[in-house]
Amino acid sequence: MYDNICKYLAENFQADLATWLLGSPVELTELSPTELSNEPIRADSLILLQSENLILHIEFQTDGNKNIPFRMLDYRVRGYRRFPDKEMRQVVIYLRKTDSELVHENSFRLNKTHHKFEVIRLWEQPTEQFMTAPGLLPFAVLSQTEDPTMVLSQVAEAVEKIKDQQQQRDIAAASSILAGLVLNRNVIKKIFRSEIMRESVIYQDILEEGEAKGEARGKAEGEAKGKAETTRKLAINLLRIGMNLEQIAEVTELSVEQVRALQQEIQSL
Repeated sequence: MYDNICKYLAENFQADLATWLLGSPVELTELSPTELSNEPIRADSLILLQSENLILHIEFQTDGNKNIPFRMLDYRVRGYRRFPDKEMRQVVIYLRKTDSELVHENSFRLNKTHHKFEVIRLWEQPTEQFMTAPGLLPFAVLSQTEDPTMVLSQVAEAVEKIKDQQQQRDIAAASSILAGLVLNRNVIKKIFRSEIMRESVIYQDILEEGEAKGEARGKAEGEAKGKAETTRKLAINLLRIGMNLEQIAEVTELSVEQVRALQQEIQSL
């Protein structure tokens, strides 16, 4: 969920991110990961943006990940293969404060191969830089502060000043969701009105995703229950015709103990 929020912000507020990470509002367009390789790429936190001379590769991570260093090398090589003349800036942005050493790793080494990339730990970044543009506001509460509640209140005030209503709703939803990494839900609800967030694109996407997962889970559970009931009826029928417990267990893939329990259930009727 947090990865999707960050991806939304990167794709819809590219100038804000470019100013923060590159130092100037470079005009960027989205680059599909499939353009770097014919192999399937599955990484929810992966964001690729490009300009005429540059590829900006961003990975948002909630927690430390031991696979990140190799992944950054892998994408650097993919980027060079597809765009050999373009510079590639690679940045890993960690969202949640942790003592893990993994969030400090900024290079990959294998014998004589050595690749470096940038790492940003949001909890070490000054809050002020995230208050300068709409697309950065949701990250402010995760920045270097002793009082995230106060920062979120300041973010809410800044969000109220956004004139575009849809943008206002989306930034409010993104800010609220990312704040969940450091603040209690009740605190967040007091600061951001739920009706604003419910009308945001982000909230609707999360709702639809949740409903889809719920439907899939319900279908899987229904199928599992149906299969279990069929197996149970088969075992009971085999018991009634006199097949021994071990044979029934083998046929139905139930344990001997489960079959014995069914036998006792029949005998008690």
